[in-house]
Amino acid sequence: MRRSNRAMVLSRIYLDGPLSRHELTQLTSLSPASVSTLVAEFLEEGLVEEAGSVESDGGRPRVLLRQSPGFGHVIGVDVGETRVSVELFDMAMAALAKAEYPIERATLTPDRMTAHVLAGIGAVVAQAGVDAARVLGIGVAVPGVVDQGEDGLVHAQSLGWEGLPLRAMLREEISMPIHIDNGAKTLGQAEMWFGAGRGAQHAVIALVGSGVGASVVADGVSYLGARSSAGEWGHTTIVYGGRLCRCGARGCLEAYVGAEGILDRFREANRGRAASGVDEESAIGNLLAEADAGSSRAAQVVLTETAGYLGAGIATLINLFNPERIILGGWAGLALGGRHLPQIRAAAAEHALRRPFEQVSIELCRLGPDAVALGAATLPVAKLLANGGRPQR
Repeated sequence: MRRSNRAMVLSRIYLDGPLSRHELTQLTSLSPASVSTLVAEFLEEGLVEEAGSVESDGGRPRVLLRQSPGFGHVIGVDVGETRVSVELFDMAMAALAKAEYPIERATLTPDRMTAHVLAGIGAVVAQAGVDAARVLGIGVAVPGVVDQGEDGLVHAQSLGWEGLPLRAMLREEISMPIHIDNGAKTLGQAEMWFGAGRGAQHAVIALVGSGVGASVVADGVSYLGARSSAGEWGHTTIVYGGRLCRCGARGCLEAYVGAEGILDRFREANRGRAASGVDEESAIGNLLAEADAGSSRAAQVVLTETAGYLGAGIATLINLFNPERIILGGWAGLALGGRHLPQIRAAAAEHALRRPFEQVSIELCRLGPDAVALGAATLPVAKLLANGGRPQR
């Protein structure tokens, strides 16, 4: 019971602070004495600090409390299909250091990926000049399905990873607590905590990059499914017998709106000539620029079709889950949504049932293209909050 109360109060301070003791009493339904006792413990342990005061109704000013940024550090890792990004944050989720390692998908072997992750961890700790012992944990976001067991098995079918024991591999080299989850789910947690999802109880956060996935939030809790694979939205069928997807099936949404699918479709529409660019991100950026300038009819057609496919895919989410918000993120999702959000919304309206569409807003991710790494860093923070502020050992 005591740990539960600590977790409840600390979570409110972290997610909704700065808050006064009076506000904490109202939010948690604990007695004023219990809140004061817990706050005193947090202040003594360095978990919480005072953050000014506000006037009260006729009494003394109320002291505000917030999470102490210097209590410790966390690391977030985004294992993407075009780069591995590693970032170090303080407890207020201010980024202090970053390391990136561009890769080609064909070279993303397990050994190379773990080498980049380990190198990045060492690099950001050194850049920030922090004591490695003060790192409370590492969150790793990966493509594919993650079994939340001891070894942290990763199943990324499109990359040929079947039951890759990622946590066990990393534990051979580092002793920090390691948390692993799907990248769309870490993006979802970041947006729900700090971004466009704040205040929503029913939301879907869609990640569109090289791959396509989603995080489904119901009653404020991420829906995982029977074995944590819920949210593989990119592998729902949008065209029966359609384009071959990287997963081996045909007609998946990812084959039409994922970066590789967009570039393949452009090459076909452009008489076999590929988009210019050194990687997928720059190639998609060049397509968008050419379409805006009117210099490539093929780019205009393909991107207009992509907005339609994406809107139809979003309509499926609306009909299945009846969310109050759908948040479009991922580097390709932000690039497309930044220019084509009205068309995406129009396509969603055309394919969704009228009533649930009227109840949903379709928005862009607010935390930018680095939100997956930020979300990964929230995994050890969530564990700390659930433990009532007791660091994991």
